[in-house]
Amino acid sequence: MKPFTDEDVEIYIQSKVEQRHYVVSKAVEEVQKIIQQLTAEISYKATRFQAISNSGIHNENIKVLAPSQFLITVPLRGLTGYRECQVRHWRYYTVHGAKLLSSVRDPEELHQWLEVEQFSKSLQQWHETDVNIEGKVTMLESFSSGVRVAVETSESQVEVELVPAVEIPTCWPEKARWPRCLKRWPSQEKVQCIKSLGFDLLARSNYHWQLCFSRAERMLMEGLDEDGGCRMKCFRVMRQMKEDVWCAGNKPIITAYHLQTVLFWTCEKYPRTKDWRCFPEAFLRLVQKLHKCVSQHFLKHYFLKNTNLLKYANTSDLDVVARRLTVFLENPVFCLD
Repeated sequence: MKPFTDEDVEIYIQSKVEQRHYVVSKAVEEVQKIIQQLTAEISYKATRFQAISNSGIHNENIKVLAPSQFLITVPLRGLTGYRECQVRHWRYYTVHGAKLLSSVRDPEELHQWLEVEQFSKSLQQWHETDVNIEGKVTMLESFSSGVRVAVETSESQVEVELVPAVEIPTCWPEKARWPRCLKRWPSQEKVQCIKSLGFDLLARSNYHWQLCFSRAERMLMEGLDEDGGCRMKCFRVMRQMKEDVWCAGNKPIITAYHLQTVLFWTCEKYPRTKDWRCFPEAFLRLVQKLHKCVSQHFLKHYFLKNTNLLKYANTSDLDVVARRLTVFLENPVFCLD
């Protein structure tokens, strides 16, 4: 079949992609004002939590997973001087001291242990009594380490997950053995800059902290097309098609984060400028990579080896997305309805 034309792409971008940008930007602006007030109140009651500043659509504490699904990290203050801890064997006990018969498994590649002793604590509050690392947010009721709130905006309702985070801008984690050998993307200069930004630890369960590379990922996205390529254009159109056709809904099984990871892997596999000159060719290559990952129920984390970002996704839902991607690849037309 004849591939879509440049005119088709421009019409889709103007009618869909740019409209999405406006809607999401407006939602981020409104959500930020509310979350700023909420976290300021939290910080007032518990000074170890840092209030979120209102710094525009590119606020580094806000990750837009979908137009109605945001992840916001709330930094913990007073934990400085981080250092890696030695591997040790763990046993689990109840609060009454009895040994658990079925212990929680060791952390997966994306998670790790965290002890207060790994930091040189600075705030007096942290010196008075050691922190219970297993439970972070105690001032709001929640069934996990984070807190979910629904925020009403002028356009729709946005589900926001507030997650405590420890920012570690001083080192790169041992688990992230990146970049891989003999890779031409990104450049060595950019690699060094990215690794100098460090990483974060998110409170995602009662036992383990999740490695997070938001600053590194943001740096990879910046200047993506300095060579005149169409990588970012491909990503934005793919994200729009995902939200319109392939995986719509308020809580999509495939989020913008998954698409970003697919983009990184594709950029690494096709590092040459000429690979990103022709939009139809580059875009279909990106969709084919997404189709392969969804079909196989396997999307490898970009920085961590042996970590599948789709490991806990519902396989039936993934198969539905895979079928929709197959239909598109057989007849690549954009939905303008």
